Amino acid sequence: MNGPNEELFLQYMFIQGQQAVLDAQAAVILRRRRRRRNRIQPRSCWVRPWLSVERRLQFGHYDRLMVELRMEDQQSFFNFLRMPAEMFDELVNRVGPRCHKIDTNCRKALEPGLKIAITMRHLASGDKYPTLQYDFRVPRNTISLFIPEVCQAIVDEYKVEAISCPTTPDEWRPIADNFQRKWNVPHACGALDGKHIAIRAPANSGTLYHNYKGFFSLVLLALVDADYKFLWVDIGGNGAMSDAQIYNASELKDCLEDGSIGFPDPDPMPYDDKKMPYFLLGDDAFGLRTYLMKPYSIRGMTKEQHITNYRISRGRRVVENAFGILAQRWQLLLTTMMQGPDTVRTIVEACVCLHNLMRLRYPALQNIQLDMEDDNHNLVPGLWRVDANMHELDRVVGPNRDTIAAKKQREYLRLYFNSPAGSVPWQDRMISD
Repeated sequence: MNGPNEELFLQYMFIQGQQAVLDAQAAVILRRRRRRRNRIQPRSCWVRPWLSVERRLQFGHYDRLMVELRMEDQQSFFNFLRMPAEMFDELVNRVGPRCHKIDTNCRKALEPGLKIAITMRHLASGDKYPTLQYDFRVPRNTISLFIPEVCQAIVDEYKVEAISCPTTPDEWRPIADNFQRKWNVPHACGALDGKHIAIRAPANSGTLYHNYKGFFSLVLLALVDADYKFLWVDIGGNGAMSDAQIYNASELKDCLEDGSIGFPDPDPMPYDDKKMPYFLLGDDAFGLRTYLMKPYSIRGMTKEQHITNYRISRGRRVVENAFGILAQRWQLLLTTMMQGPDTVRTIVEACVCLHNLMRLRYPALQNIQLDMEDDNHNLVPGLWRVDANMHELDRVVGPNRDTIAAKKQREYLRLYFNSPAGSVPWQDRMISD
């Protein structure tokens, strides 16, 4: 054998030799695994005694502490779960059937009320699973399984009721009237902003979730009404994206541009005769459009421009306050969440649903944490600003993004806010202080 045939034969033998080496290495690894498996000691018990049903009923928070708080101290019950006992009972009645399990021959299923209580405590305090295990006497691996299920059940049960973005002029008009009545910004239909939700670095994700602040996160982009309720949320963005990038890829922008958002037709503002479109309020991260107004961001502004910025920013403050009280109620959002991105999205959406429910059922709760104005309309910072808060998004500003029609519309707002028809008595003092 010589020539090309000999070379092919040698290559074949070399490949066969390599395969034999790999097979031998795999056999060694398999034998080692088998020996290691054989050395594992069998379980000493099916469930640790202190995690048994009897001990849970005797010493667990759900059957002992929460019962005492409900009977003796309603305020402490509220502090423990961040909701009144009546709201907790409603969750058990409506969400409980969605997370109910059937008993088996091996063990009895956990009752829905216990699952919901552990989930609420996790959202309210940010306690990790091992801490909840010791408090409620439920294994942490079991907790890690049912908390996402309970959050998904909350979303499925309440999303249509709690987070319902208007789609018709008759639904948008009361929101705009509320902005005019509370914040003196006519035709505003909501305030738009975003925040980072810190998460543990997902496996094999590279820098996809790594933001400019140096940690891993998801982005919560939200539209908020004048009563601090969330009208629309997007939790799909990763930390490397700015709020403008997420907004540009969102369904909300598409609906705004093609008119399917359902805003009322342009009509005159109070005490005026020129028709003005309805719009959202944003910051400098967004492009100026006829449907999205933002403050001026130029140097050497005139007094009238400063007043316009004050009036727009005063209305936009609702979204900052909504994020503030959301995070103060559900303090898990202030921690680095250890779940995977999909689970984090479900948990955050459940937090938003619960926030809106609390604003609907108990609108006066947590108002002390909101920014207020005194009798002279001076800003009194809310308590939410004192504590830790969610991180701001990167402000990516591009050139020539503002349309000419939008600039003309903002100029007309400037004239309106500085005219007898649209001015408020205290605005001159606000910009001179």
